Amino acid sequence: MRIAIPLTNGRLSLHFGYCECFALLDVDPDEQKVLGRENVWAPPHQPGLLPPWLAKLGATVVLAGGMGERAQALFAEQGIQVVVGAMVETPERLVSNYLAGTLRPGENGCQFEDNHDGEGGEDGHQRT
Repeated sequence: MRIAIPLTNGRLSLHFGYCECFALLDVDPDEQKVLGRENVWAPPHQPGLLPPWLAKLGATVVLAGGMGERAQALFAEQGIQVVVGAMVETPERLVSNYLAGTLRPGENGCQFEDNHDGEGGEDGHQRT
């Protein structure tokens, strides 16, 4: 299993599409053990790009703070499970909690469900 986590300053990025990089952690779910970690720089934000890109890198699970419904559907099409509402923490702690079944997601940090199509403000969010 390979778990992808968006990072900013070495911790979970609350806004999935605008992270600095992704931590890709290879884990053994039976042993509940991290086997390795690789950090990869995120490509420039572009709607619809990350799901196939992370699938190509072998991700099977994404732990995120927030993600719009459209992005979640695109990940599902790639066969990638998405867990939203994770709290800002280190990748190792998040994965450890996820494997132990103790990851307690909060609210989806993305409240801009339908505005990630490049319209609205410069970050794709509709301004009110």
